[in-house]
Amino acid sequence: MPDNSGIVTAAGPATITPVSREERIPALDALRGVALLGILLMNISGFGLHTAAYGDPTVAGGAEGSNLWFWIVNHILFDGKMRALFSMLFGAGVLVLTERGEAKGVPMADIYYRRLFWLLLFGVLHAYLLWWGEILYPYALCGLFLFPFRHVRPKRLLITAGICLLLMTGFFVADAFDRRDLFAKAAQAAQLRKEGKPVSDELKKLEEKHANFLKENKPTPAQVKEDSARWTGGFLSALKRRAEIVAVWHSVPVYFPFNFDLFGMMFLGMALFRLGVLSAARSVKFYAVTALVGYASGIPLHAYTASLVVKSGFDPVTLAFAFTPYEFGRVVLALAHLSVLMLVMKAGLLRWLTSALAAVGQMAFTNYVMHSVICATFFYTLGWHGKLQRIELLYFTLAIWTFQLIASPLWLRAFRFGPLEWLWRSLTYWKRQPFLLAAAAAVPAASDAAASDSAEPASGTAAADGE
Repeated sequence: MPDNSGIVTAAGPATITPVSREERIPALDALRGVALLGILLMNISGFGLHTAAYGDPTVAGGAEGSNLWFWIVNHILFDGKMRALFSMLFGAGVLVLTERGEAKGVPMADIYYRRLFWLLLFGVLHAYLLWWGEILYPYALCGLFLFPFRHVRPKRLLITAGICLLLMTGFFVADAFDRRDLFAKAAQAAQLRKEGKPVSDELKKLEEKHANFLKENKPTPAQVKEDSARWTGGFLSALKRRAEIVAVWHSVPVYFPFNFDLFGMMFLGMALFRLGVLSAARSVKFYAVTALVGYASGIPLHAYTASLVVKSGFDPVTLAFAFTPYEFGRVVLALAHLSVLMLVMKAGLLRWLTSALAAVGQMAFTNYVMHSVICATFFYTLGWHGKLQRIELLYFTLAIWTFQLIASPLWLRAFRFGPLEWLWRSLTYWKRQPFLLAAAAAVPAASDAAASDSAEPASGTAAADGE
């Protein structure tokens, strides 16, 4: 996660410590808060409904009226955009942590990789115990490769990000054609059986692959009900179901296409931080033009792909082809969302809201895991999985948002960090950090500091991102 780190140069070697609250960058914290809450908006269907319902509301949760419109609005404005912002902030955090330390002569490799290895462990525990779509583990995994890029110029970072996202787009295109061919071969096998003709072994294997695909992505009502029973059948039952999903994601190689999505956004975030975009340092005109161009290009694009999918009845092949322009659309819309927030903050508007969002962002790790604790308790332990309509999940999300927007500022009146932020820092620096503000005030202030710190959701947080 991005970190706030102060540098202490007392007599002897320079050391690095967590930054004081006064040295934080409010724009980064507020942006992190927006991304975190937005990730819950997307992840909530993964908690409350069958996993396939995220992209296909005909599976569960309702696909008509307000339920359908909820999916459409999410598809256009939020799907992937919040995770993109969170990934950008993670990339920015690499520079926030390392640049200030190295400026004071602090060797950063040890502290950097120690942080990531702890994050890796947190991610594994979070994934198996609470949320199969968490993002901490893949963030930590990708973060292991970012350290050598910390001195790369913004232009080259932008080019690298573009290459990664082009690779992702290529994957989406290849996947769409593969899916079309799979469905065509399955239909061919079905027709041969109907005509009483023999089916080759190759077609039989493709039939089985097609059946497995449908079970996971287009399940029958009976299969949906059976899956829900597993989630609500007790802790061990839910743990086993979660492990089946997590084991697949955690066993893929680092060069798996999804990681290029994360790499691309992280490199983009590193470049944007260097260019002053993420800290509200650019002009009002810059943010206004970015927002205008982003919304003017991204909204029509995703509205068109949404219309194609809806008209097809959420046909899996149509859905796959609709994903081919996904990366372009989500990047421009994420930048548009970012720009609107920067404009609001530069104008000094809605300070009560932006300060609350900044508090949520300052406690992003704690708040992200809190999402999982609340949702796992409600949907699995209390048995509400599969029982709410999609629009009702929105109401549940709004309730969590309200709680965190109120509770986070109140918590930070007395405490220096969120509970998990404190634990993470204490483990990273291998020294118990002051937790209460009063205790922190007794510690000499750092002489220099960065000012960003995040934690996932992607679901991430995140993480991460089944979204």
